[in-house]
Amino acid sequence: MTVIEMAKAAAVVASEGYLQIYLGGEDDYPCGFAWVDITPKHKGNTKDGKAERAVLTEMGFKLDHTGKKFTLWNPSEIYVQNMDTKYAGAVAAASVLKEAGFNACAACRLD
Repeated sequence: MTVIEMAKAAAVVASEGYLQIYLGGEDDYPCGFAWVDITPKHKGNTKDGKAERAVLTEMGFKLDHTGKKFTLWNPSEIYVQNMDTKYAGAVAAASVLKEAGFNACAACRLD
């Protein structure tokens, strides 16, 4: 199993668990988004930086609007509106990615 597969699996478990335990299976508000950001360790114009960005892109991350971080939206791929449910998955995914050596963090915002 690849690192991104492990991160997404952890995200699914965390999101589903949050939805069932804290929300009783009901998709309640607050409505919002959650994602994982990875800040590359190397400059993009170096050999290591290009290789690092290629790995992140292959994992499904996309360059964010600042051009400095790579983002993976809703890593659990859970289709609910509740931001906290999605954020629980993003935190779990970021944790797995951190253990694998990536500079990852979870984030969220209300819709």
